[in-house]
Amino acid sequence: MEVKGTAMAGTLESSDAQVTVEPGTGIELSIESSVINQYGKAIRKTVLETLERLDAKNVKATIVDKGALDCTLKARVECAVYRASGYSEDVICAGEKLPWGGVIQ
Repeated sequence: MEVKGTAMAGTLESSDAQVTVEPGTGIELSIESSVINQYGKAIRKTVLETLERLDAKNVKATIVDKGALDCTLKARVECAVYRASGYSEDVICAGEKLPWGGVIQ
């Protein structure tokens, strides 16, 4: 999936994450979290796996984590990438509606 613009998903509320994606060169990842020492590797792994499942190759992603669970991180990354790619809930891709939640396993 090609990231064409900048998009954001999520909030800065407790137990959430704000994910911003924009076009980049390769995969560039920036993570800010109050629990980076404890969960930084897990956050990084979750974000990278989600980008890989979405086939997003040239992305600069900025994650501001406020204690989000893995499922929340996956949903926020997925939403931001779809938004930045120009897709919305109503867009039909290859004859089917976008698989919101279907790509993430």
